[in-house]
Amino acid sequence: MAVGIVTDSTAALPAVVRDAWGIAVVPLAITVDGRTVDDGELETAKILAAHTRSSAGPSPGVFAEAIRGHDQGDGVVVVTVASTLSITHQSAVLAAKAATCPVAVVDSRTAAGGQALVAVAAARAALTGANLDEVAARAEQVAGKVKLVGALGNLDQLIRSGRVPSLAGRAGNLMGLRPMFDIQGGVIGRLRPALSDEAAHQRILGLWRRTLPSGRGTPLHLVGLHAEAPDRAAGLLEAVAAEVPPTDAFIGQFGQAMVINSGTGVQGLAWYWD
Repeated sequence: MAVGIVTDSTAALPAVVRDAWGIAVVPLAITVDGRTVDDGELETAKILAAHTRSSAGPSPGVFAEAIRGHDQGDGVVVVTVASTLSITHQSAVLAAKAATCPVAVVDSRTAAGGQALVAVAAARAALTGANLDEVAARAEQVAGKVKLVGALGNLDQLIRSGRVPSLAGRAGNLMGLRPMFDIQGGVIGRLRPALSDEAAHQRILGLWRRTLPSGRGTPLHLVGLHAEAPDRAAGLLEAVAAEVPPTDAFIGQFGQAMVINSGTGVQGLAWYWD
């Protein structure tokens, strides 16, 4: 592969997929009780048990190091989390300007499994011998197709952030309320909440079914998403595959930087039709 591919840990790329496609992953930074570590360095339980915790995008220097280490001779394509959701994209752009090799930075306009699909599409194009501009164009194309829908496992993080009043949040938890969301064009949208994990599961599948193409045989690229709830992601993948076998599919676990904001128990799907 002459064009190297770099992404950030928001992409929730499992190691087996990252290694199979030769994608370098730059970790976000997590600060836990005053100590800053890389995303993935500590156990998630320890992070969630901390008194204070926060996340931040990688510095330009961290991106610059990854670009230098992953230049295969014809430059590097960097696929970032949506620029509207993090300063990560800006850091990658600054690193690209200072790089000694050609670099194209692509805003995935999504996150988690959606971002992972964009990065994998870029790597797939690079493996066919596409040049830097062609790989970046393919990543941009897929970024415009990817859809992501999910449901939170509870209201705890919304309560903690102040976005939901404590009393209302506790009542919602007792009712089994599951806030649902999507990401389109770099914007996190609020969807009608589900009243249980199973209801959220069915709603996610229903939203996926709405995108079914009219013609048969259209390749489906799919990721099951979760935050410390692998069985829920596996259940979604199995349900989709029973209806339309995907061209490729994998399960992506939220990085710890995302778990800090979403909490545990998240389930979701990211996909695009090619």
